[in-house]
Amino acid sequence: MNPAQHGAAVAAETAGLVAAVSGADLSTPVPTCPAWTLADLTQHIGSVQRWFTELLRQRIQQPPTSREVDLRLPAHPDGLPDWLAAGATEAAEVFAATDPDAPMWAWGVDQHARFWVRRMLFETLVHRADAELALGIPPHIDRELAVDGIDEFLTNLPFASSFAPLTTRLRAPDRTIRFSCTDGDGEWLVRLRPDGFALVARRGEPHAADAAVRGTAADLLLLLYGRLTHRSDAFDLLGDRALLAHWFAHSAF
Repeated sequence: MNPAQHGAAVAAETAGLVAAVSGADLSTPVPTCPAWTLADLTQHIGSVQRWFTELLRQRIQQPPTSREVDLRLPAHPDGLPDWLAAGATEAAEVFAATDPDAPMWAWGVDQHARFWVRRMLFETLVHRADAELALGIPPHIDRELAVDGIDEFLTNLPFASSFAPLTTRLRAPDRTIRFSCTDGDGEWLVRLRPDGFALVARRGEPHAADAAVRGTAADLLLLLYGRLTHRSDAFDLLGDRALLAHWFAHSAF
């Protein structure tokens, strides 16, 4: 997927989240985000979108010293869905005015403006799924989006320790885990070393691995984000189960 597609998908995923929470009881608990309600989730994603939008507007070149931004929160929680939609409109305007190839600081691998659009997309998509699950709605995730999301997650996870500190424990003496799609092309090989871990191969021919997980692209994406358990019947597990347990205990954010 390209940055234009990522931007369009941010708008679509936000609209899906707005549709899910509009008219819903915003005090509904969100089981996949413990201690959050739908109101908390809606405010979180709207706040993150506004922060990312401000980073893009400023074309920041170094880590920001503050996450403060004018959120313009509504006076009452019932206004949160419209507030979220308004923030997405503002984000789309900034996307349109931004060269996706412009150099920018980012906490992940891709040090360009496009990093933040892609990151906003999957932050929004996963929380849209959270909202739907809380309301008893089975979330649909487009396969192409899911494949791109798996790639984005595994590419950037080694750099996420500042907000996902458990990832620093993803160490092993040269062990590999393969994630494979059962609904089309898509394969990723992660190598754990004594000094860290990294995605070492993607979307190519099958690779031998010490452990493997197979499932649909959508289910694999939700699994990587900790929204599904690897013990679910949705997945085929092969190889070293202890290695898989170690990965899933320390990798979600």
